Amino acid sequence: MLTPSLPRPLRVREEARTSARVALSAATTEGVQLRTRDIPSWLAGRGRANDFRVDRIPFAQLDGWAFDEATGNLGHRSGRFFTVEGLHVTEQDGPFGDGPHTEWHQPIIKQPEVGVLGILVKEFDGVPHFLMQAKMEPGNPNLLQLSPTVQATRSNYTKVHQGGDVKYIEYFVGPRRGRVIADVLQSEHGSWFYRKSNRNMVVEVTGDVPLLDDFCWLTLGQISELLHRDNTVNMDARTVLSCLPHPDTGAGALLSDVELFSWITEERSRHDVRAERVPLLDLPGWKRGESAIEHEDGLYFRVVAVAVQAGNREVTGWTQPLFEPVGLGVTAFLTRTFGGVPHVLVHARVEAGFLDTIELGPTVQYTPGNYAHFAPRDRPRFLDTVLHASTDRIRYETVHAEEGGRFLNAESRYLIIDADEADAPQDPPPGYAWATPAQLTSLVRHGHYLNVQARTLLACLNALAVTGR
Repeated sequence: MLTPSLPRPLRVREEARTSARVALSAATTEGVQLRTRDIPSWLAGRGRANDFRVDRIPFAQLDGWAFDEATGNLGHRSGRFFTVEGLHVTEQDGPFGDGPHTEWHQPIIKQPEVGVLGILVKEFDGVPHFLMQAKMEPGNPNLLQLSPTVQATRSNYTKVHQGGDVKYIEYFVGPRRGRVIADVLQSEHGSWFYRKSNRNMVVEVTGDVPLLDDFCWLTLGQISELLHRDNTVNMDARTVLSCLPHPDTGAGALLSDVELFSWITEERSRHDVRAERVPLLDLPGWKRGESAIEHEDGLYFRVVAVAVQAGNREVTGWTQPLFEPVGLGVTAFLTRTFGGVPHVLVHARVEAGFLDTIELGPTVQYTPGNYAHFAPRDRPRFLDTVLHASTDRIRYETVHAEEGGRFLNAESRYLIIDADEADAPQDPPPGYAWATPAQLTSLVRHGHYLNVQARTLLACLNALAVTGR
């Protein structure tokens, strides 16, 4: 986001300059601090330098957390952080409410405060570098991953937990010390969070910035290389990276920008989604045991509790609930080229926790195990196309973890797959549309248009363009 008081010609030139400098950083595969091949060993060294441990515990051993006697909701004694509640969802499709009707109940995380996900940028030797953090999150399969410079809830940086200061927060909250490149509210996982947003920010500075332990300066080209490695760049970094401006190559889109916005508005209008918060106690279809809240069929996800030790965090030890998915997810864009212009197939996806009914999601975003017992005709559209894609069509495949501060071992195979007319027709089925990466880059500069999984794939698309792999 650029200063709105600038005259339009100056804004346009400044935006073009910013895009060019982002492209320069993306094309630079070696940085001033670390060689790209040394970054994994640097990450491993930061893991050895700190004491990390995560243990599953029964709910009775949660410190400061308790189930409310009246509602069964799980919350913290401070009244802050987040609560685990119940949600009753009904969805009716069709402009006149005459379409298919679905209904379900589930646990949901309610965390109304807006967090800050911020990456600091500074130029070294004429090339913009991004300040990344080796951050431990209790739900990450490998605990330590590259995160934004700042990844903090309001409770964190206002020190509700009475812990230490959040490092570098002064560059993102309060008087600004640099130039804002991106600043937008984006949704979190709509399937597990109730109307949760984070402030995604990129801020460039010119003065001296102290380099603290567990932080390193990397070019965008180096980060793009790391996006090809399993469980290395965390979800919060991926969503911020998707908000970076890139050179506009969106000419020749099947749908004009006006047509794409009209389609999104139509999809939001035809879905009547009602999500009502209800007590977690006796939630239909779910059962609570000593160590887990889980679905009676053993599918979807469970709520569990963990005890955490982390020597380099603001608080070095705590307990908390986490959501744990049942099975590895599959998240994919199908891609085609029309008139020489690359397109991806987006899905107008309904998730219970979205603020505005639908957001654009990947072509496929499912956990296949949840549908293993379905007849082929009843399985989610395009899921089998993705699962059975030949290796020569897979342009990108990496396992990425979802948000490790709230989800335990939540991993998905992220894929970008070339399709043909038989797999994905030019005239797609209802609820799907072809959009160019440039159109998605434009949409992501505004909040609540692309869901978090689509933003990860957009970051991966940009990385693919850089690395050529």
